[in-house]
Amino acid sequence: QVQLVESGGGLVQAGGSLRLSCVASGSIFSINDMGWYRQAPDNQRELVASISGGGSTNYADSVKGRFTISRDNAKKTVYLQMNSLKPEDTAVYYCNADIVVGITRPASRRDYWGQGTQVTVSS
Repeated sequence: QVQLVESGGGLVQAGGSLRLSCVASGSIFSINDMGWYRQAPDNQRELVASISGGGSTNYADSVKGRFTISRDNAKKTVYLQMNSLKPEDTAVYYCNADIVVGITRPASRRDYWGQGTQVTVSS
């Protein structure tokens, strides 16, 4: 059983900062790409940022220069540092990871999602 658990969401004023964390646990052999997505009411889920196993990053244009994604492979954790937050960043933020399941050898590979954490930015 593999789980992704997010934390760090909350209510913040415009211009403020939040740091999201997502920890993967379970029978994990390796983790490839990890990322953060968000979904606002009446909108589709969209990619915010992603990071490869080697550390290459990718950002949505709307968050470039304000958000930073990073990961700690030893802790099986991905972070999203969000600065200069805007009301339009308000959404539920979801962690995603491409995980190879297995204990002593790879057994299967699939995408996993966290349960989501609410980020609300007031104007």
